[in-house]
Order: sequence, then C-alpha cells, then structure tokens
Amino acid sequence: MPGGRLTQPERQQIATGLADGLAYAEIARRLDRPTSTVTREVMRNGGPTGYRADLAHRATEHRAHRRKPAAPRGTAAAPQAHGRDAEAVRAFEETFTTVMMASGMPKMMARVMACLTLADTGSLTASELADRLQVSPASISKAVTFLDSQDLIRRERDDRRRERYTVDDDVWYQSMMASARAIAQIVETARQGVTVLGSDTPAGNRLENVARFLDFVSETTSRAAEQARDILHTKPPVAGEDATAPGGSGSS
Repeated sequence: MPGGRLTQPERQQIATGLADGLAYAEIARRLDRPTSTVTREVMRNGGPTGYRADLAHRATEHRAHRRKPAAPRGTAAAPQAHGRDAEAVRAFEETFTTVMMASGMPKMMARVMACLTLADTGSLTASELADRLQVSPASISKAVTFLDSQDLIRRERDDRRRERYTVDDDVWYQSMMASARAIAQIVETARQGVTVLGSDTPAGNRLENVARFLDFVSETTSRAAEQARDILHTKPPVAGEDATAPGGSGSS
C-alpha cells in the first residue's frame, strides 16, 4: 500500500470518482489507499460536491509550506501514553474529526469533541484544549458552548476551580435523547402547520406525513437509546477472554 502524501494524479482520480458517484471506500480501493485518507482529503478540500483536484493539491502544498518553519510545541509533540504511535494517534484524530464534520458538526466543534474523546481522562480545560489544538481561547469558548448546548459535553470545576469540559460514558446517550427531543419539537410544529394550512390540502398532507415520519423516528431513537444505554457502562472483554461467559472466563 503506498504511503506519503497524495499525488496530483491520485487527487484527479478522487475527483473523477466523486463525479461518478463512487463511495469513498471504492475510490480508496482503486487508489490502494485507506478509506480514511480519501475521506480526510475530500472533507478538508470542499466536500464531495466542491472538491477540485488542482485546488486541493495547491492547498495541501500551501499548508505543508506554512507548517515547515513551525517547531512542535505543547503536548502535541509529547510522547504518547501506553506506548501508542504518536503519528497514528494524530492521523486517527484527524479522521474522527472529519467523520463528525461529515455528519454536520462544524469543524472547530468536531476538533474539540475529538480531542476530548481521545484524551484518556476524557476531561480537559480550555487552556489545555487551546494548547493541543493550537487555536485561540475564543475558538475553544465558542466550540464548547455549542457542544454544551447539544449535551455532548458537560462542564465541571476541578480542585483548582478551573472549568473543565468532560466527555463521560453517558454523554452519547444524553446527546441522542436531546436529538429525539428536538425531532419531537419539529413534529409538534408540523402538526400546528397542518391545522393552519388545512388537513385536506396538499401542503397540509405533506406536513402530516413529515410529522408521522419524524414522530416514529423520535420514538424509535429514544427507545433504542434507552435499551442500549448499558453498553456505555460495560467494560469491553479483555483480549483472550470468553466474552460470553460470566466475568469473562470461559466454560470448561
């Protein structure tokens, strides 16, 4: 499998693949590259509808040139815990960020969320986030305000009275429930529209169908989140153990 940066011909193949409606995985297979490489390349250079091979190549060269004089600073250059490969961790964090951006999360919010999720503590201060991501405190403040409003993080004070931002085991459950509540609000509003427009009109029928669809989605999301909540508090089995046996020990 080839390594290193994408070449201009490879970027042209990506652009052609996108124009042909190919999935990222198929484009990556044709390039003999990881799917994450193609995903990052597209999302950081205009997305699937705005990607242009020549512009992407020039932008990458510009970023590489701009980074050259900068010396590593802060914790980004520090050795990784648990014997991790620092470059592999950095690449995965970028991939995780890109995937969250593809789901609709703004870039800085996705970067902060990825940084918190990948930290073993699951908790960082604003200054620690700014240092790790090499951005301004104002950018961090805006991002955590958004994430807090979506119930994706929680705020707490440490023993030094510093505000910390935390991603805990329950945060994804809380976020799913918040999403279900938001959908339920759309359902209620759509049904108000049916009354205003008339249930026997084309627009009224359309809104009623939207309400019925989203009502089902909201209820299903809430029910699934409740049923799966325990997964967030379950320790994965240790490698080599029988996950089906109580306590992780296999039957003899």
